[in-house]
Amino acid sequence: MTGVFFAAIFAVLIGYLGYFTATSEQDMINNSYNSRQEILLSRNYRGSIYSRDGEVLAETVLGEGEAETRVYPFGDLFAHIVGYSTQGRMGVEALANYYLINTNTSLSNKAANDVAGVKNPGDNVWTTLDVQIQEVANDQLNIYKGAVVVTEVSTGKILAMVSHPDFDPNEIGQIWDSLIENENSSVLLNRATQGLYPPGSTFKVITALEYIRENPDTYNQYSFQCSGSFTANGSRINCYHGSSHGQVDFERSFAKSCNSSFANIGMGLDRELFRETLEELLFDQPLPLTLSYNKSNITISDSSTTDEMMQTSIGQGKTQITPIHLNMITSAIANGGELMKPYVIDRVENDAGKVIKSFSPDSYGQLISPEESAVLKELMTAVVEGGTARKLSGQSYSAAGKTGSAEYNDQGDSHAWFTGYAPAEEPEVCVTIIVEGAGSGGDYAVPIARRIFDAYFNEKK
Repeated sequence: MTGVFFAAIFAVLIGYLGYFTATSEQDMINNSYNSRQEILLSRNYRGSIYSRDGEVLAETVLGEGEAETRVYPFGDLFAHIVGYSTQGRMGVEALANYYLINTNTSLSNKAANDVAGVKNPGDNVWTTLDVQIQEVANDQLNIYKGAVVVTEVSTGKILAMVSHPDFDPNEIGQIWDSLIENENSSVLLNRATQGLYPPGSTFKVITALEYIRENPDTYNQYSFQCSGSFTANGSRINCYHGSSHGQVDFERSFAKSCNSSFANIGMGLDRELFRETLEELLFDQPLPLTLSYNKSNITISDSSTTDEMMQTSIGQGKTQITPIHLNMITSAIANGGELMKPYVIDRVENDAGKVIKSFSPDSYGQLISPEESAVLKELMTAVVEGGTARKLSGQSYSAAGKTGSAEYNDQGDSHAWFTGYAPAEEPEVCVTIIVEGAGSGGDYAVPIARRIFDAYFNEKK
């Protein structure tokens, strides 16, 4: 019996090992301790990375004696999202490493290359990235630190991703030591997926959602008299720059981004239900994202103080979110409540252009209901039509969104946020922007969004 038992255990282990090898081959090869990478690279040179319209974003140039140089034709433009493949790997270079170092060239080519003593071409990766939109986003962010994320609402395709400050991946070998030695350097941080910021008033989208959920029949009856501040149990919240908004209903509170009104709303919310909503929206949860990222976090519970609850309701306090996470929430609202998983690799081809593997849009599921989405879309449209994002109104396309001015120190300095989509009626593209330390989202982030939307719709003409 003992022999039978151990034989069964052995068979299970063999079966599991076979399953693990079959399903985790990419992870195994990408592991830095796996020598198979070196074997593959001794036989194949690294394949190229392309934009969705066929521009070369990364390629291996063969020099004298087949010497290999990894070249990034756009320099720092795609620094974080395409990444680099020496000194470790980052971005698409890391995500697609398995495909780039493998080859599916024809058997005749392999035979000829073997006879000639030269390497085989690695497979090529086509991304969802759009060069023109990336250029506009990068130029508009300009000298500011911050990030821009642009995605396609119905598919989750990442069209552009910018993070500043950036670097030239062509020079990564030369600058590596200086970057690592400088403990204060954040150049290698992809702020779009790894940067954690207070969301400021963009978080009012979530506070509004919770209020709608708890008051489905009466939220439209909400009314508040804003005098420029709100006080409860000795804690005080001021509206941005002390603005007094007067009598506001629910929609106007949102459109004008009234801190006092939303602090009042927050004080009436059920904290346990609010916490559940936040978890459903993936706070403190894993994101359906293959790029390296940090989890957004929030602190709210039955023991939260009055001040903590008020601060949380307007996106301040201990709440932190990444731009990609905010983009995902915004995109889900635009898409009837359904979140499409963001992705950046479209397909893999061999050197002859034969498709080896293609990637399709994949739904994460409903983040919110279609009915909730419809209400939030109306609120976000009002922000553009007569609220803090009115610099987006009057364009050839309609738009919807939410601005934010997120304070991050005791001096009242703030990051400028915008997250939104266009067209407002039939959303196609979602844009999320943070400009570090710039001030008002309406003044600094919204004009950037307008130029990105312009680029997107001009490209379609």
